[in-house]
Amino acid sequence: MTRADEAFPSIRLVNIREISLLNNPARFDEQYNFRIKFEAIAPLAEDLEWRLIYVGSAKSEEYDQELDSCMVGPIPAGINAFDFSAPAPAHHLLPSLEPEEILGVTVIIITASYRDKEFVRVGYYVNTYYEEEELRENPPPNVQWEKLYRNVLIEKPKVTRFQNPWDSIIQSTPFDTPIPNEQIAQSDQNLSTEMFSAPLPPPVQKVVSGYDGSGGMEVDQEVVS
Repeated sequence: MTRADEAFPSIRLVNIREISLLNNPARFDEQYNFRIKFEAIAPLAEDLEWRLIYVGSAKSEEYDQELDSCMVGPIPAGINAFDFSAPAPAHHLLPSLEPEEILGVTVIIITASYRDKEFVRVGYYVNTYYEEEELRENPPPNVQWEKLYRNVLIEKPKVTRFQNPWDSIIQSTPFDTPIPNEQIAQSDQNLSTEMFSAPLPPPVQKVVSGYDGSGGMEVDQEVVS
């Protein structure tokens, strides 16, 4: 017999299958329009909370902006999908409005929580740039927000998972009948091959040389844990 407190903490009851950004690239001040697809191995008693965070500075979390959050539920077993839109970061909350601090690479993070306990976060590099070649080569001293663009490296997520007791499953599953390992394994096999477990490094707050917003931004080598 397997005790629940030994078996269940390692179970990933909710697995993200796909995250797409419907407007990418886009102007810096446009809202983010995500479509998130995830799989639940079993129904959840309460809603999932999703948040989008913009990292304003690599030096301090003080400048992180929570752009929006939403509650999704009820959650049945199987594949679930929803659209998540959030506004662009507020200019006045950024740590600096100097062009060398705005242009370049930063990070956005999508987090998911159950019963106020975060169980996964997905980070993406974001490059901020001028589309016009003249502005890229000679950035004006004051940021021209209406001409500023962003490109999220949506194909290269950095995923960090956290243990969660998933108490609704513990309460509804007898100690001697835990969720079969083969069911968990099958769920893992269905995950997108682009998703991998790795911490997200700090953003680089400077212009990426030669980057024009068309893709190909250099990032860390993917690490599979």
